[in-house]
Amino acid sequence: MRNPELTNVLFQDDVESDAEFLQWPPRRHRPRTPKDPNRFPKVPSEEGIKLMRSGAFGANDYNMRAKKHLAQRMLDSELAIGNQGERKRNRDLVAQSMIPRSRAEQIIHFDDPVYSGQFSDDGNFFFACSQDFKVRMYNTSNPYNWEHYKTVSYPWGQWTLTDASLSPDNKWLAYTSIQSLVSIAPTDPNDTGDPYTLELDDGTRRGFRRSSFGIWSIRFSGDGRELVAGTSSASVVVYDIESRTVLHNIQAHNDDVNAVCFADKKSPHILYSGSDDTTIKVWDRRCMGSTREVGAFVGHIEGLTYIDSKGDGRYILSNGKDQSMKLWDMRMAYGTDRFHEIDPSHEQASDFDYRGGTYDEEDWSPHPKDNSVVTFRGHKVLRTLIRCHFSPESSTNSRYVYSGSADGKVYIWNMDATLAGTVDVKKATMGTRPADQHSRFIHLDEPGGWGTCVRDASWHPNAPVLVASAWNGYNMARGTCTLHSFNETMDDEGEPPMGRSVNDVLKPDPHLFQSTYPIP
Repeated sequence: MRNPELTNVLFQDDVESDAEFLQWPPRRHRPRTPKDPNRFPKVPSEEGIKLMRSGAFGANDYNMRAKKHLAQRMLDSELAIGNQGERKRNRDLVAQSMIPRSRAEQIIHFDDPVYSGQFSDDGNFFFACSQDFKVRMYNTSNPYNWEHYKTVSYPWGQWTLTDASLSPDNKWLAYTSIQSLVSIAPTDPNDTGDPYTLELDDGTRRGFRRSSFGIWSIRFSGDGRELVAGTSSASVVVYDIESRTVLHNIQAHNDDVNAVCFADKKSPHILYSGSDDTTIKVWDRRCMGSTREVGAFVGHIEGLTYIDSKGDGRYILSNGKDQSMKLWDMRMAYGTDRFHEIDPSHEQASDFDYRGGTYDEEDWSPHPKDNSVVTFRGHKVLRTLIRCHFSPESSTNSRYVYSGSADGKVYIWNMDATLAGTVDVKKATMGTRPADQHSRFIHLDEPGGWGTCVRDASWHPNAPVLVASAWNGYNMARGTCTLHSFNETMDDEGEPPMGRSVNDVLKPDPHLFQSTYPIP
C-alpha cells in the first residue's frame, strides 16, 4: 500500500475514524501533451496466441473444420469417439469451456467486508478472511453443498486481516494483519485451542512504535517448514517455524512489499516478491544472505497489488495499480546486473492514490524496458489490493487467467488477452440484504447506494465453480462470498434454489433475501 502517510496512520494507536485510512489529499498532475492513442498493448496478443497454440495453456480446436457445441463434445466423450489423442483433447475442451456464470448458486453474507477467500489445492477446504479479524473455514468436499465447521480470530488485529495461507498438508492456516505477528491455527475442527503466535520482527528494524511493520502477504514454503512475508517496511522476511526464528529480514524493495509467492509449490527455494516500487524480484532462498535478487521483472508503471505463480517454476502473474495485469516468463527475467543498469527508479510510480479515485488512462504509457509476455486490461484495480490468479489445471486445463475488480466483476481472460467471460457479482447480489446505517468506507462512486468491489476470487480445482470474495452491500460496508458455477440455462429446478442467501455460518436468515436478478 503505497503512501508514507498511510504507514504513519496505521501504526498509531489513536486512529479516530475509518476516514483517516481512506481519505488522502494528494492529487495527480495530468499530462499536458496528448499521448499516442495506439500505445496500448494489442489485443489479441501475438505472444499470447503462441502460448495458446503451444499446449501449455489448454487444448485448441483451431484445426477442426467446425467448432462443436458443448453438448456434442460431451456426447463424443461418453461414446469414446475418436482416437486416444482426439478423446483427450475433447475432454480438455469440454473442461475448459465450462466457465462459471454470473448468476450465483449461493450468496454467503458477512457483516464486514471480505478481503480474501481461497480453496485448498485439493478443493476440500475454503477459507474466508474478513475485516472483523476472523477467518471462517468451510468443508467444500462437495463444492455445491458447503459446511461451515470452524471460525478462528486474530487477537491483535489492526484495520483488517491482510492475508492467509494454508500449509501444504492443509493442517494449518497462517493469517496476518497490519502487525508483525502471524497467527497459526489448526484447521482440525476438533482442535479448539487458541492460535499460535509467531513474531516476525526480529528487532533489526525496530523503531519507537510497538510494531515496526505490518504484513501484507504471507505464504508457506513448499515443504511447510518456513513462512515468507512481504511487509510495509519494504522487506521480505523468511521465518523458520520449528525453531521460531527469523532466518532473513532483507530490504528487498524501495517501497511496500504487497505480495510474495513461491515459484514452485513443491520447492522451497525460488520465491517472488512484488512491490509498490513497481517491480517483481526473484529470490533464491539458498543465497538470500547476500540480500541481492537473482532476477527481476519490470513493466508496471504503478505499484503491484498481487502476484501469483502458476506453480511450474516458470510463469508468474501480477496485478498493478496501472490497471494492468501481466504475465511473465521466468526465462525472460533480467539478471541482477542488467536490472540495476536499467535503474527502474527512472520509471517511478506517480502519486496516484488508487484507494479513492479513478485512473486516468491518459497517464498510462508502456514501460520502455517491459519484459512481460502478455498484458491484460479492462478491469479496475482500485480501492484495495485486488488479486489475480491462474485458472486450475484440472478443472480448466490451465486455460485462463482471472482477476477481481473494483467495478464488482470477476474478469476472465484467454492467454491472448481477449476476454473469455465475466462474472458480475454486483448484479448477482444487488438488494439481497436490507439497507441499514452501517457505514465503513468512503464510497465515492455511489454514496448510499449498493456498491461491490471484488477483492479476490478462487476457481475450484476440480469443478466449474468460482467463488468471489467482495466488499459488498449498501455503502460497500458489508461483505460476501458468492458461489458461481457453469450453467448452460438460466432456469434451474434443483434444490436448494439458485441465488439463496445465507449468513457466514451458512444458516438462513430472514433479513437476507434470495437473488432474483435475471442474469445467466
